Amino acid sequence: MTQFFQIHPDNPQARLIKQAAQIIHGGGIVALPTDSCYALVCHLDDKAAVEKLRRIRGIDDKHHLTLLCRDLSEIGNYARVDNKQFRFLKAATPGPFTVILEATREVPRRLSHPSRKTIGLRVPENAIAHALLAELGQPLIGTTLIMQGEEDAITDADAIRERLEKQLDLIIDGGACSMEPTTVIDLTAEAPQLVRQGRGDAAVFGL
Repeated sequence: MTQFFQIHPDNPQARLIKQAAQIIHGGGIVALPTDSCYALVCHLDDKAAVEKLRRIRGIDDKHHLTLLCRDLSEIGNYARVDNKQFRFLKAATPGPFTVILEATREVPRRLSHPSRKTIGLRVPENAIAHALLAELGQPLIGTTLIMQGEEDAITDADAIRERLEKQLDLIIDGGACSMEPTTVIDLTAEAPQLVRQGRGDAAVFGL
């Protein structure tokens, strides 16, 4: 049965954050508000949960999943970051950006792109997401809540409940989110490359 938590967007209730973390540790799939759209997230190390997340979202292993991290130092554990890339990340995080970088060995192979060995990473500027990441003590793996064959994200918790209640373990209602997904920037080439224009201003990356 899907649980439904109403969590304050600015002052998340510690009790509910702790319960949400327990659901994730137990293999749950969670709809989580971010500073762009709602995202579907699960435990980084839970293979079955990751496969279920992909099925719900309708994506295969060639679609980048994203690691939601607490800060830049955590990104450095899961991606190779040179000085130039670090300067870009420092200017753009936290915020509505997803960056594609070369994955380190800390990233389970099934989570990185099968041919490129890259991974998407972001540091969301959202109190609920940040509190949950702090409680877990490690990144979440996730994807924007845009359903297969649709262009627009689901931005309202009640709409998520109506569409996906039987497939999710927890829906966190943190208020309406932006309708725009993150801006995706590929930092693996010599110069940053815009993959998807979203809420974030790509000018931060010189684009």
